Amino acid sequence: MENTEKIKVLIIGSGPAGYTAAVYAARASLKPVLYTGSQPGGQLTTTNDVENFPGYPEGINGPQMMMDLQKQAERFGTKVHFAQITAVDFSSYPLKVTVDGKQVLEAESVIVATGASAKYLGIPSETTFANRGVSACAVCDGFFYRGKEVAVVGAGDSAAEESTYLSKLCTKVHLLVRRGEMRASKIMQERVKNTPNIQIHWNTQTEEIVGDEHGVTGVRINTNGESRVIPVQGFFLAIGHKPNTEVFQGQLDLDEAGYIKVMPGSTKTNVEGVFAAGDVADRIYRQAVTAAGTGCMSALDAEKFLAAQEMELAHQ
Repeated sequence: MENTEKIKVLIIGSGPAGYTAAVYAARASLKPVLYTGSQPGGQLTTTNDVENFPGYPEGINGPQMMMDLQKQAERFGTKVHFAQITAVDFSSYPLKVTVDGKQVLEAESVIVATGASAKYLGIPSETTFANRGVSACAVCDGFFYRGKEVAVVGAGDSAAEESTYLSKLCTKVHLLVRRGEMRASKIMQERVKNTPNIQIHWNTQTEEIVGDEHGVTGVRINTNGESRVIPVQGFFLAIGHKPNTEVFQGQLDLDEAGYIKVMPGSTKTNVEGVFAAGDVADRIYRQAVTAAGTGCMSALDAEKFLAAQEMELAHQ
């Protein structure tokens, strides 16, 4: 095993939350070290146009925005490593993390910003038409489908919310529901059923997304054994998100869906010195701007924690 490297603020994850935390921690002279994980830049690197982040009147390309955030964090002294944290041990202090299964690091504080990943159906055409008609976020991308016909797949509250949101922008929304009923709350179901331009397709499987070089042109569905193509220009996945918390199981308190639990009004977890920011602790909003906001909070929480630690040491 290599020498143990000691770090004041270790940031795990490289989306808006991780990089914002790095900017704040670096400006506070805490010399943060950030590990990007397997998807540097996080979910935003799968989005071409980000038009809802404040300060970009013309919008910005997702990967470009993440590169800008990285440069900003590095400008103030953040060390960025393109590697993955594969294990953590928060049972004793200092906190320990393992990089790529080999190097062990010791940290005085850890900010977890590993994000959440949208669940996909697993059909090849999802990848083929990613950013060309296939999306996992109606709030992010719905604007591009104004006046068009779209399909939403899902049966829970998020599918109901995405459908009603899109119904205000699109001429028609096809909601594809696998069973003969929805899992969404009664109030959300009523809202969907009372929206005239939402058509619910019950007992419907999505077989394939079809399109050409310009993007999505339709979706082939199977309803009660009968296959047909409905013409749509957009296909939205609303079958849930999975927080990237596997490595923290048994180390941090997680809710029933696997999101990290934080103390209300803060980013503090159940382990002293460990903070969580962004989508990994947010099952409600999941926006770049809210992730950045909690990234800022986590750095301020970490700074306060480290200052208290130093005070304690000084009085010993």
